[in-house]
Amino acid sequence: MLQCTYGGDFTKHFTDNMKALGLPVPTTLFDSFTSAIANAAIMLETLSTLGSKATVAELIGATTKLEGLKVAGALVASLYVGAVIGSIGVAATKSLTCGMTLTDIFDFQSRYNLKFKGSHQFYATYPEILAAKYRNQSTYWTKAIAKAN
Repeated sequence: MLQCTYGGDFTKHFTDNMKALGLPVPTTLFDSFTSAIANAAIMLETLSTLGSKATVAELIGATTKLEGLKVAGALVASLYVGAVIGSIGVAATKSLTCGMTLTDIFDFQSRYNLKFKGSHQFYATYPEILAAKYRNQSTYWTKAIAKAN
């Protein structure tokens, strides 16, 4: 039987998941569940206007609220935003339970209005976002960089 050792501290779980993926985490944007949800929603809305090929730098340029993302400027925004949403879900779930399934992430996206076109395929393609059990989560960073080039 799985023994749960998670609990509390949304920010720690969010940061740990993003860092395990090899992605930068501007803490001012994701320092609480509420701010993480609000900023992810801003990113999704801006991304829907700019298109899936936009970079994080273009997201920053389109809104003054995302200045903290400068460290991720060269990344493809859709990959970064997908990782952010997945990491929010992981952190929220770990703060309360022992983990997140694909069903949980889709329910989470619906509940907080964080759905995006192709999200089912995205998380099926990049399961390492949702599962700490993947030994090499940092390969996500490699995939994100490769997609940007």
